[in-house]
Amino acid sequence: MKSNVDNISSLIDRFGRKVDYIRLSITDRCDFRCVYCMNEQMTFLPRDEVLSLEECARLVKVFVELGVSKVRITGGEPLVRKNALWLYNEIGHLPGLRELVTTTNGSQLELHADALYAAGVSRINISVDSLDAERFKRITRTGDLNKVLRGLAAAKKAGFSGIKLNTVLMRGINDDEADQLVQFAIEQEIDISFIEEMPMGKVDHSRDSTCVSNDETLAGLQKSYTLIPSAENSGGPARYWRIPNSKTKVGFISPHSHNFCEACNRVRITCNGQLYLCLGQEDKVDLMPILRENPDDDAPLRAAIMQSMQIKPKGHDFDLQRASTSVVRFMSVTGG
Repeated sequence: MKSNVDNISSLIDRFGRKVDYIRLSITDRCDFRCVYCMNEQMTFLPRDEVLSLEECARLVKVFVELGVSKVRITGGEPLVRKNALWLYNEIGHLPGLRELVTTTNGSQLELHADALYAAGVSRINISVDSLDAERFKRITRTGDLNKVLRGLAAAKKAGFSGIKLNTVLMRGINDDEADQLVQFAIEQEIDISFIEEMPMGKVDHSRDSTCVSNDETLAGLQKSYTLIPSAENSGGPARYWRIPNSKTKVGFISPHSHNFCEACNRVRITCNGQLYLCLGQEDKVDLMPILRENPDDDAPLRAAIMQSMQIKPKGHDFDLQRASTSVVRFMSVTGG
């Protein structure tokens, strides 16, 4: 395979932002059916319309050549993809890659935590929206909280120091658990981020009524905890607060209440090779045909990626009260 790496320049969009972070979904399938992420009855992509793991590895290598230093592997649930660990091993120690991270629902961590650590994964985000087993089952529709907690324990035992919980609070469903979830994070000596519900895909509840702003969550937490603003940055959109006398920081990802687009440094690639330049917009480039039509030459792929920077939008326009601003595709399709 040709690899013309001479005169490689960084990926800079038309607003002067440097893209150095990609989120790659390797499957749209998941063993959970979280109510804010997908419908209970989902139709998944046929296997031949999904990037092969070899194509995923090729994409990552080209992006790293173009200056990307952080890669997040996502899904669906990435660890339900057959032979997914091959991909982590293939890209985990690429020259120029500063950080390989992954997001998971935790269901497969008990089995794979050691292998992920050995492959070079440095941090793991685990989605946990409730610490009540029955409520967790209602939110995920199929999930087993105890299995996820065993996965968390396995990740800690494997040696991961960068473990974070991701939590979506929904009014009337789990918004009364913020304090408990933070206390759990403190006890586990891990981090936690609260993510405002994204208006992506048509779900069976009104997001206008369930979305909890992070301003509200922060105000509630400040009644129970001392939270000190932090300038720490994990390379993504979260804004962090430190809890004194603990190892825990609390993050807030706020696409509704605090637009973070001015510093956007990332793009997303779906499992079928669609390069989305913004989570909340439809601007995209189809990379799968380029990959498959040029199996031995990365130059066309590299050119398409560089040209895509010219259509990266300034930002998203999420508004829960305007249906026209909701993105049709589910979050599970784009990559969590």
